Amino acid sequence: MTLWRTLVAVLLASVLAGCGYNEIQAKDEAVKAAWAEVISQYQRRADLIPNIVETVKGEADFERGTLTQVIEARAKATSIQATPELLNDPAALARFQQAQGELSSALSRLLAVVENYPNLKANQGFQDLRTQLEGTENRITVARNRFIKATQDYNVLVRQFPVNLTAMVFGYKEKAQFTVENEAAIQTAPKVDFGVGKK
Repeated sequence: MTLWRTLVAVLLASVLAGCGYNEIQAKDEAVKAAWAEVISQYQRRADLIPNIVETVKGEADFERGTLTQVIEARAKATSIQATPELLNDPAALARFQQAQGELSSALSRLLAVVENYPNLKANQGFQDLRTQLEGTENRITVARNRFIKATQDYNVLVRQFPVNLTAMVFGYKEKAQFTVENEAAIQTAPKVDFGVGKK
């Protein structure tokens, strides 16, 4: 009986390996890891925002409406639970993407308004935050690109024959892809320019 079970186990293992099951697992884990990096970089940006807002608040006549938009957009973006399960729900992923896009827009408006405040542009603390924000935006772009590639690899695999049969049997479906309205934005990190050195 023990020999029979061993043979069945070996046969089952070889069938699963040959039908793409292990490759599906590897690609699925790659998508999850890439997603975790995207979330990490968005969290890094969210963590920078309170410092930026506090620094900007120090400018007595700074436009309060612009700050309010940034604060509200950050609250909305961080209120969405960015779990791995989000990847299996295209509508939830779209809401997450929309909230992050709104935060990006609010930050862009804030940085554009800063141009009108020479004291802020000369503030070393603000310049340090600007540098951190630039680096974070670049990291977000890299992380999104890696996630897009990992998701594409996974989706192609689960649609290929005969792996698609294994995926169907075990319930592995295509994952929602991360997209942005402007495809060029995926390839280029937003430029953050506070007019340093301008007169």
